[in-house]
Amino acid sequence: MANAHILEFSRFEFKYVLHKTQREAVEAELNYFMELDPFVAQKKDHRYEVRSLYFDDPARTAFADKIDGLKLRSKFRVRTYSRNEAGPAPVFLEEKGRIDNRVFKHRVALLDDLRAIDGRFDDQFMPTLMVPESGGDSALLDDFRYQTFRKGLAPVALIDYLRRPYISRYDHDFRVTFDEQLTGIETHLLFPLTTARSRRLLVGYTVMEVKFDTRVPAWFHRILQSFELRRVPMSKICEGMSTLGIAVDLS
Repeated sequence: MANAHILEFSRFEFKYVLHKTQREAVEAELNYFMELDPFVAQKKDHRYEVRSLYFDDPARTAFADKIDGLKLRSKFRVRTYSRNEAGPAPVFLEEKGRIDNRVFKHRVALLDDLRAIDGRFDDQFMPTLMVPESGGDSALLDDFRYQTFRKGLAPVALIDYLRRPYISRYDHDFRVTFDEQLTGIETHLLFPLTTARSRRLLVGYTVMEVKFDTRVPAWFHRILQSFELRRVPMSKICEGMSTLGIAVDLS
């Protein structure tokens, strides 16, 4: 975890898994205090696509660190916001992790060359084509290349879902997102063939993520208590790797 990385954020993130009835009721309550992020206000169903290709080493260290609940951990992923290889969405390399109770994320935009080679991230292409969009180099990419060499990091699974984001009308740093229709594919491609076999994850459930810098507003505490919601230490990539049989939770 290099200190030289540009820090996109450091905040708290709480997760809740809601079944359909819960999700609808909670979202209805949130509408009194929150509004849709302007980014999705005009989008169909007020949602956008999230696609992430996650990396791990042969020992599945990132998976195990999350399952074991380590307070100091991180993982690498390549993220975009489209399932269309020819789409205009940017592509990012991200490192996301935890230091004690706070979540951090470092991010750098990558050149569009990745789309030209079908989003491949194997030993032949990864070191040469993962170049910052702004030119030059990046501390994050340096660290990623080093970890790839030292630990043998490689792509393990692609996770897709649809996200609906809300922002608070009263608390500037408080956000809630609803992630649904999760799927996972075992692949090393950011844009695998349409024939690639995907598995549905958390069928019938939505992952609600609560994101804030300092505190949870009192009004949201009342919603949690009203619906008897409890935080869960879930991870989309761990759920995907378990479902796909890539790694096994022995906890």
